[in-house]
Amino acid sequence: MAHYRKINRNRKRPFFSQRRRGLSGVPLALFAGTILGICITLLALTFFYYDEMQGAALSLLGWAPTPTLFPSQHAEQGLVLYNQGDIERALADFEQAIQQRPNDVAYLYEYGRVLIEADQYELARELGERAIVADPDDPRGYALKARSLIWSDPGSAIPVAVSGLERDANFAPLHASLAVAYTNIGRYAEGYQRGLRATQLDPLDPFAHRAFSIPLIYTGRSSEAIAALEQAVAINPNHTAAYFELAGQYRRQNYQEMAVGIYRRILELEPGNAKAYLRICQTYAEVGEFLEGSRYCETATEIDETYAPAWQYLGQLQYNRRNYESALDSLERCVALGSVAVECYYIRGLAYYFLDQCDTAWRVLQEALQLTSQPSIIAIINEGLSGIRANCPGYENVRLPTPI
Repeated sequence: MAHYRKINRNRKRPFFSQRRRGLSGVPLALFAGTILGICITLLALTFFYYDEMQGAALSLLGWAPTPTLFPSQHAEQGLVLYNQGDIERALADFEQAIQQRPNDVAYLYEYGRVLIEADQYELARELGERAIVADPDDPRGYALKARSLIWSDPGSAIPVAVSGLERDANFAPLHASLAVAYTNIGRYAEGYQRGLRATQLDPLDPFAHRAFSIPLIYTGRSSEAIAALEQAVAINPNHTAAYFELAGQYRRQNYQEMAVGIYRRILELEPGNAKAYLRICQTYAEVGEFLEGSRYCETATEIDETYAPAWQYLGQLQYNRRNYESALDSLERCVALGSVAVECYYIRGLAYYFLDQCDTAWRVLQEALQLTSQPSIIAIINEGLSGIRANCPGYENVRLPTPI
């Protein structure tokens, strides 16, 4: 039988006291560091993903309300829609985002960019100003405001963009806006340099390439401008603005067939785009196909009955085909919609003349004279007035309002 040494227990000490060792210095530091790291991570996640974490927490507790998108989700969805070319729905999402976070510069900037694509420059300018107030050191507010002004007030856009560059000298959209603004005030060399710099800083920004095309166009470098616009289209094939600009350059180079192909691409993206139908109408007219062009203009007016330029050009084509009654109907619609395009007046006056409505023709042609200073158009109007004097009773001795 084995013999074991008897354990002599000191009953004044706990039985397991020898096995309960305290944490040494190094493990304790590791433990404290781990806990601190977890706390910092949770704080960071809470800061950057507060909306999402709040929703998840409420769902776990069974308190979640009817699902509602948070501002970050609206903004993310708006950006996706924008890149897909769905401008209308993108605007709706960004509007929701800034309603919930009205001073978020990122949301204001992205919303403003979409507004510009929708030709809502004034509202984009207001958002740019709000972004500058929210964070004067963020270049995005200056870039948005400058871009909203480059066509309507390029002289004012320039100092805004320069102020933005003082915050970030390498922010490509500021250089892009300066490229357009400088070109629009005749400073072509500076416009070219700024446009080139924009494409170098951000070669994946479609706006940089579109802006670079402007000084190239104005300085007669059409092939390079077309290349820049083709690059913009290649980067984002879902934005119609670059397509319109590219097709316009094709037309200037007498590549009408290529231009029509681009407009048809726009209609694939936006089947109800009245402007694209109008541009096809005009392109056919440029090659003398007035009847085919008229069909596209008619479609444009059917899509948007308030689109005055479509009524104007339809009236011009109808007049060219000597369909004076239809031309009058179209041009009267143009005027009724508030257009002050001189074509809606002087062509209408000539149509009245050929329909032997001399009194109305004389009045409308005189109205047209008040709307233009172009010598070529004034000459056409005066020719019409001379025809009335020669062929309409009672006008033989009426003095012409301007020299022939």
